[in-house]
Amino acid sequence: MSDELFEHETTTEMTREEAAQRLRDLADAISRHNEVSYVENNKTVRVDIPPMVRLTVEIERGDESEIEIEISW
Repeated sequence: MSDELFEHETTTEMTREEAAQRLRDLADAISRHNEVSYVENNKTVRVDIPPMVRLTVEIERGDESEIEIEISW
């Protein structure tokens, strides 16, 4: 595993159903392949997911509501 810091954040507007599918795809990658991959400019960055993780779910309800899901280890 590389010690090089890689950070990526994307915000995309989509339908509720598209967002749910994106979450299912991410969950499938974690459970089936034990990793998440991201490709940009022909470079692939893979993040290996260990068997035990911490899952944090944060829900904010107000003028602008959000659900934040974080997996860390």
